[in-house]
Amino acid sequence: MFPELNNLLNTTPDRAEQGKLTLLCDAKTDGSFLVHHFLSFYLKANCKVCFVALIQSFSHYNIVGQKLGVSLTAARECGQLVFLEGLKSSVDVFFRAQVEPHPLQFLRSASLQPCSEVHTWEADAGNLQPLYEFVREALKPADDGQAAWRCPVLLVDDLSVLLSLGMGAVAVLDFIHYCRAAVCWEQKGNIVALVHDSGDAEDEENDILLNGLSHQSHLILRAEGLATGFCRDVHGQLKILWRTPSQPAAHRDRSLTYQYKIQDKSVSFFAKGMSPAIL
Repeated sequence: MFPELNNLLNTTPDRAEQGKLTLLCDAKTDGSFLVHHFLSFYLKANCKVCFVALIQSFSHYNIVGQKLGVSLTAARECGQLVFLEGLKSSVDVFFRAQVEPHPLQFLRSASLQPCSEVHTWEADAGNLQPLYEFVREALKPADDGQAAWRCPVLLVDDLSVLLSLGMGAVAVLDFIHYCRAAVCWEQKGNIVALVHDSGDAEDEENDILLNGLSHQSHLILRAEGLATGFCRDVHGQLKILWRTPSQPAAHRDRSLTYQYKIQDKSVSFFAKGMSPAIL
C-alpha cells in the first residue's frame, strides 16, 4: 500500500471502514496502482479478500504485492485471499466440461445456439449469477474454527472488461447490487471496483455503468492523465470524492485533487503545480 495515499484518505489498515463501496476510475491513464494499493491495504488489515482479476495474471499481482510488502501466495495458502484469475479461467470455460456452472460461464453465451427444449446451465450463461455465487461462497463466514478475518472484501479489476465480453451495463450493475447486499450489508464488508472511462461519448453502456456506480459509491478515486500530455515528473492527477449516498447532494460530497508520480515501490502526491521537480 502507499502511505501517502492513506494519509490523503485519512485511514490506516488498523482502522479501515466497513460497509463501503469504493469506485476506482481511470481516464487516459493507467489506474492499476490504485488496485494494488487497496489489495495490499486490505491484506494488511487482516481482511478476507476475494479478488476477481480480469486483467492480469496472479504472478503479476504477486510481484507488485511483494514490492508493497505483502505476499499473495502466502495469503492464498492460508485462506485469506481467494483469487479468480480470469485469463486462466477463461480457458477452462471453453475447453473443459463443467459439472457445475463456472464463475465466468457467461463467456460461452456468444457461441451457444438457441434451444427452447433443453434448459441447461449454458442457457443461463448470459448472466453473472455464477460469478455472484462464487463471490458469496468465497466470502461466507467460516464456521469450522478457521482463522477469523476482520471483514470480507470484494475487489474487481476491472468491471469494464465485462462490458467488452458482451455483458450489458444493467447486468453488471445488478451483479454489484447483489454483492453489496451480501458483502456490505449482511457482513459489513467492503467492495472496491475499477472501471475504465473511455471518454467515448458513443459508449453508452460504459457511461451507464460508471454513472450507476458513482451514485452508489461512498468513495470515488479518479485517476486522470494530464491534459498537457506526458510529463516525466508528473504522471497524472487523482481526484478524490467522499460521498454519503443517503444524504442530500449539497451536504454529502467533499472532493480534493492532487497530482502524483508513480515510483518503483511508492506513489508521491502533491498539490497542482507543486511538484518537487518544478519547485
